[in-house]
Amino acid sequence: MEYESLQKLLANKDGLTAFRDFLKSEFSDENIEFWLACEDFKKAKTSSQLAVKANKIYSEYIKTEAPREVNIDHQTRELISQKISQPTVNCFDDAQQLILCLMSKDSFPRFLRSQHYKDLVKKEPNNGQKRWLPF
Repeated sequence: MEYESLQKLLANKDGLTAFRDFLKSEFSDENIEFWLACEDFKKAKTSSQLAVKANKIYSEYIKTEAPREVNIDHQTRELISQKISQPTVNCFDDAQQLILCLMSKDSFPRFLRSQHYKDLVKKEPNNGQKRWLPF
């Protein structure tokens, strides 16, 4: 349930902004930034764009001791390390999925109890229409 709700939140512009601000306030925004970088990576149009973006994501979030290293298992990290020289549009999918699961179990429940979420809910129109918040 939380996993699907988080996906819906991330697909909502205001929801994404509120969640991102919440994570920044907790000094734990590397997960959402990684997830967003992966989403952007999938939009690369050429192999040279893929290579540039893949190396940036790898050096920023994946490699050991990366400045914003995300919490993924050793096996996933190794697999990406092997694929990075010939990146494909899917080379970060496993890591991105792990991070989404981690956020849904850890950060998202805290977000739902936060002032950031309460402020987001206040933005909801109160004219009797269907709730626009999908989570």
